[in-house]
Amino acid sequence: MSEKIITREDLIKLNDNLYEIPQSFREDMLVPARVYMNEEMIDSVLADKSLWQLVNVATLPGIKKYAIAMPDIHQGYGFPIGGVAATAIAEGGVISPGGIGYDINCGVRLLVADTTAASIKSHLPRVATEIFRSVPSGVGRGGKLKLQADEIDKVLTDGAKFMLEWGYGSLEDTELCEEQGAMPGADASMVSDRAKKRGRDQLGTLGSGNHFLELQVIDKIFDEKAAQAFGLQEGLVTVMIHCGSRGLGHQTCTDYVKLMMQKLPGWGYNLPDRELVCAPFSSPAAQDYFAAMVGAANFGWANRHVIAHWTREAVHKALGGSVKLSMVYDVSHNIGKIETHVIDGKETRVLMHRKGATRAFGPGTPETPQRYRAVGQPVLIPGTMGTASYILAGATEGMQQAFGTSCHGAGRRLSRSKAKKMVRGSELRERLESQGIIIRCASDAGLAEEAPMAYKDVDNVVNIVHESKLAYKVARLKPLAVIKGG
Repeated sequence: MSEKIITREDLIKLNDNLYEIPQSFREDMLVPARVYMNEEMIDSVLADKSLWQLVNVATLPGIKKYAIAMPDIHQGYGFPIGGVAATAIAEGGVISPGGIGYDINCGVRLLVADTTAASIKSHLPRVATEIFRSVPSGVGRGGKLKLQADEIDKVLTDGAKFMLEWGYGSLEDTELCEEQGAMPGADASMVSDRAKKRGRDQLGTLGSGNHFLELQVIDKIFDEKAAQAFGLQEGLVTVMIHCGSRGLGHQTCTDYVKLMMQKLPGWGYNLPDRELVCAPFSSPAAQDYFAAMVGAANFGWANRHVIAHWTREAVHKALGGSVKLSMVYDVSHNIGKIETHVIDGKETRVLMHRKGATRAFGPGTPETPQRYRAVGQPVLIPGTMGTASYILAGATEGMQQAFGTSCHGAGRRLSRSKAKKMVRGSELRERLESQGIIIRCASDAGLAEEAPMAYKDVDNVVNIVHESKLAYKVARLKPLAVIKGG
């Protein structure tokens, strides 16, 4: 289908932070398309094809209520990044790999230290260096673990829980983790040998791109009750780990996009974009993909679990064993899940697509760990180098508006190639270090790709989420040291 340019005139303003493209915009739309943004963002959102992709999502068989985009929306594969869709399983709903993403279970784990930034300020360079040495990072970089075939199958089925058997981390690390670090439904036999080979030595590694490990300080508390439940106080040091399932997840998505492309004619779908390739969730192809996707997600949780373990070891080496790093939470930003939501007054079982979006369940939901249930699920929103990150809590209102979903970060506004043309990595390194932010990165080019100017204003993005009652602000984190791959 030829693309129609979407303009401001096509957007219906529902309130200051929510716009809608009505179902009447295109005859193949099954639901309206809604995007959380404000006036400040409109021009940047219209500058790429993300809204057109969102309209395409609104054509998916079985989609319910709306095709939704978070305020960090930008162009992706098939779905926009920041895209959210619920497809009703009993009504011919589909699963689309493009609605989950290539980096399956790219997500964030947050640890909090029992010491303040002020008390360890002089030791921070050494801490950053020890972590950089302990946690491998970079394109294709392997790690210290080399998994045998049976071991990688166990990681795929048992996730972070399997790593406990090897002495990594603690039971609390899995208890305070989405899906407790091991989502049920994985089938290791559905993950290709090629994917397993790519992941064989990548457990416990950061990778490259926008993945990072950051030392931060809690510089502001917005909600004392939730902060207390999460174990947060102003001045304490936090560690944020942002990465996913590495080459294993990417290959898994690649494998099943190719498979579904081959089978697409048999399902009779007339898709507006082949990147939106999907399969009826009841079909063998969809079930195989889901089982493989769950396995890759479990690999992602195991990966962050091991990185957290090695980070603790590095901190203890630099500061001594008295410093404790406790788990706050771990959330996924790219995943598909079977969930039940109340839709038009009826409990409906759906396949949730969250791509560059994170679950943000409100108070009282059984999926939230008991110690957080009164205030809602922790929602972890990484910023960019030199800017703030945020901790939010899921909101009851967000369950009704957006299937319990929040944004996942600031959201790109410049491609990596454009960012590298506009800023030199060496200059960015100097600028950040002049602000007191320690940088440990082997590649200046890798730094330039992730320059703060390449992203939207994270404060504005989070304020939209907060004001829209998708999730509520709990704490703001400011960077102390950034560790990333090139």
